[in-house]
Amino acid sequence: MRLPQPAVLHRLGRMPYREAWALQQRLQDELVAAKRADPPRALPHTVLVVEHPPVYTLGKSGDAANLLASEAELDRLGATFVPVDRGGDITFHGPGQVVVYPILDLDRLYTPEGESLHDLHRYLRELEEAVIRTCAEWEVTADRVAGRTGVWVGPDARGDERKVCAMGVRCSRWVTMHGLALNVTTDLGWFDRIVPCGIDDRGVTSLARESDRPATFDAVADRLLVHLGDRLGLALSDA
Repeated sequence: MRLPQPAVLHRLGRMPYREAWALQQRLQDELVAAKRADPPRALPHTVLVVEHPPVYTLGKSGDAANLLASEAELDRLGATFVPVDRGGDITFHGPGQVVVYPILDLDRLYTPEGESLHDLHRYLRELEEAVIRTCAEWEVTADRVAGRTGVWVGPDARGDERKVCAMGVRCSRWVTMHGLALNVTTDLGWFDRIVPCGIDDRGVTSLARESDRPATFDAVADRLLVHLGDRLGLALSDA
């Protein structure tokens, strides 16, 4: 049995998106530089937990037409729009949403079953599994949808699933950045101004909408971190 890898946990509170993005880039650059050093150095992994002011982000393969609001409307709402270097299409980040950015060297990580995380698809599936297990603690049955990264609840009476967690990552020399966004008490009206993740035939939801149990940012974040640590082989300690 492999011992968990040490990882430093930063609880950033409410932070503007661009500031958190710059921090991710710096941490990723440091891990990549350490891997390239002669001899290589194994720096600790890092996990960032943050809540953003309202922002729409568009992945590098996304379509800007999936933003349905004008610049003037975004200004009126106090929201921003940021094209970013992750995979995926457009999504919303804002209050009531637990956002987790793991900055990890996948070359050094294994699942509890001993599978190497030197596989981006496996890494994404483990992120999904951590979210699925977190939702279950609020008595919400969540699952994957074939061909669509993220975590979904449903189907509803019409047979449609609703996305509760969006994901998008970037990887350089097997060091990750970006991550996942789990809707807890998010105002879902923000998603009316986009085609979420470029998918126009499915809706979005939140833990608060789906669960009869009270769901708060801190409580959900704490349980999500436990499951992420388990699925990714991390021993998390607060910075």
